[in-house]
Amino acid sequence: MHRIGYALPEGFQVMALGTQTVFELANLMMAEPFYAVDTYALDGSARASTGLALQARPLTARSQADTWLVAGTLQPLAAPATPELLRLLDRFAARARRVAGLCTGAFVLADAGLLDGRRATTHWYWADALQQRRPQAQVEADRIYIADGPVWTSAGMTAEIDLALALVEKDLGAKVARAVAHRLVMHQRRSGGQSQHSEMLRLAPKSDRIQLALEHARRNLAQPLSVEELAQAAKLSPRQFSRVFTAETGQSPAKAVEGLRLEAARLMIEGSRHPLEVVARETGFRDRRHMREAFLRGFGMPPQAVRREARTTP
Repeated sequence: MHRIGYALPEGFQVMALGTQTVFELANLMMAEPFYAVDTYALDGSARASTGLALQARPLTARSQADTWLVAGTLQPLAAPATPELLRLLDRFAARARRVAGLCTGAFVLADAGLLDGRRATTHWYWADALQQRRPQAQVEADRIYIADGPVWTSAGMTAEIDLALALVEKDLGAKVARAVAHRLVMHQRRSGGQSQHSEMLRLAPKSDRIQLALEHARRNLAQPLSVEELAQAAKLSPRQFSRVFTAETGQSPAKAVEGLRLEAARLMIEGSRHPLEVVARETGFRDRRHMREAFLRGFGMPPQAVRREARTTP
C-alpha cells in the first residue's frame, strides 16, 4: 500500500483536495487498492481560503507517507507557512519517496529548503516571486509540472491534476493514468513540459460561432485554412467573419491560426522525434523554413533550439 499524505497549511486552496480523486479512481481500477490517502494539518484542523473548516489527522513528527503533497494558498507571500510545518516537511522529505508542492505549495517547499539546487515551477502569476524568494532554486515559469528527482512541483489549479496523473503513471503505468484521465472527462492529459498558457484560452472568443471556427482550425491545422473555410465553419460570410473575429479576439484570422500552428508545432517538437519537415507539414506550415520564421517571431528561437531544450530537460 502506497501512502499519500496531504499537508494542509492554514488558508489552503481547496483545489488541491480535488487531486485526491485521481488516486481514488486509480484504486478502483486495480484488483486491490494501491493508494491509502490521508489528510493532515497542524493541530488536526485547517481552514481553507474559502472559509471551509476541515478536520484532518494531526500533523506530527510521527506522521508517515510515501508521497507528501503540500497544498498551496492564494496569497503565499502574505501568509507564509509556519516554522513547525517547515520543520516537519524537511524531516518528512528525508524519509519519504517523494514530496510535491501543488501550485503555490512550491513556496512551502522552497521555505523548507527543498527546492535548493532543483528545477521547479508554480502558478505563472507567482513564478517571479518564488524565484526572488529562493534564488537557489531554478524556477521555470512556463511548465505544467516538473519532477526533479524526488521533488515535484506543479503550476496552478488544474495543473495539479496533471501532476497527480503523472504520479499514478509513475506508480502504475501509462494505461492506468490514461484510464483515470478518461474517467475524469479530461479533454487532454498534459505532459509536464507543456506550456501553462493555451492559445485557445488566450483568444477567448465571446460567441459560439467564432469558437466553432477556432475548433475547426485546431482540428485541421494541416489544411490551408482560408478565411472562406473558417467563415463557413462559423456560418458567416467571409467579410462578416473577419470583422467579428477581429472584434472578439483582437487578432486577424491569419494571425490566430499561426498562433495555433505554433502551439501545436512546439508540442510536437517537445514531445516527439518527428523530423522538423514532418512537424511543419502536420501543423500547416509551407515548409521547414516557413516554420522557422514563425518560431523566431513567436518564441524568439528556432525550432532546433526548442528541441534541444526539451531533450536536455530531465
